[in-house]
Amino acid sequence: MKRPALLCPSMMCCDFDHLKEEIVALDQAGCDIFHCDIMDGNYVDNMALSPYDVKIICNNTDKLVDVHLMVSNTDLICGIYLNSDVDIIYIHPFTTRFPSKLLINIKEANKKAGIAINPHESLSMFVELLPLCDYVMVMTVNPGFAGQNYISTVEHKIAELVKLKKKYDFKIILDGACSPTVIKNHAEDGVDGFILGTSTLFNKSIPYKDIIAELRSY
Repeated sequence: MKRPALLCPSMMCCDFDHLKEEIVALDQAGCDIFHCDIMDGNYVDNMALSPYDVKIICNNTDKLVDVHLMVSNTDLICGIYLNSDVDIIYIHPFTTRFPSKLLINIKEANKKAGIAINPHESLSMFVELLPLCDYVMVMTVNPGFAGQNYISTVEHKIAELVKLKKKYDFKIILDGACSPTVIKNHAEDGVDGFILGTSTLFNKSIPYKDIIAELRSY
């Protein structure tokens, strides 16, 4: 099996009473990217990480940090993170009038640019954006909440992206219900990374380092 290249803890699932300790433990466990969901209670029916939360994460690790903008006013909120220490910014293309312009702005700010594709959205809607993407994140649950079930109808979309990634030079990330089985199967298929939430990493009695080590051993 191909080893998962990128294991990315979803920080909305961590223990915020001990945020710094969580960051250190995840860093030492060997995660690759700290994944930060930014929710405004409008685009999705939930609210999550603030710029202050993201700043604490960036200040306590040398690993990559991404932000996934699940917000209605993407242009405004993206501007906050263009001037931050994050490394990767994901947008939902339909939340901005000119997604290609915003992706270019992200790259010009020396960040990696990514798009997030919801389960109900067809890949054909976004092909023109792929040349501007460093990352393409496939939502395998509907965005907004942890603990959902994997939506298997996205499988064909993942397969098509695997065919396209060499042409356009982007990495594929799966986000949502990434169980060990999902990780194993899709790493073999050519997916580059996985967002780790309650299905695999958080709310377990096993230390983070042991879970990450097991995922690395597949």
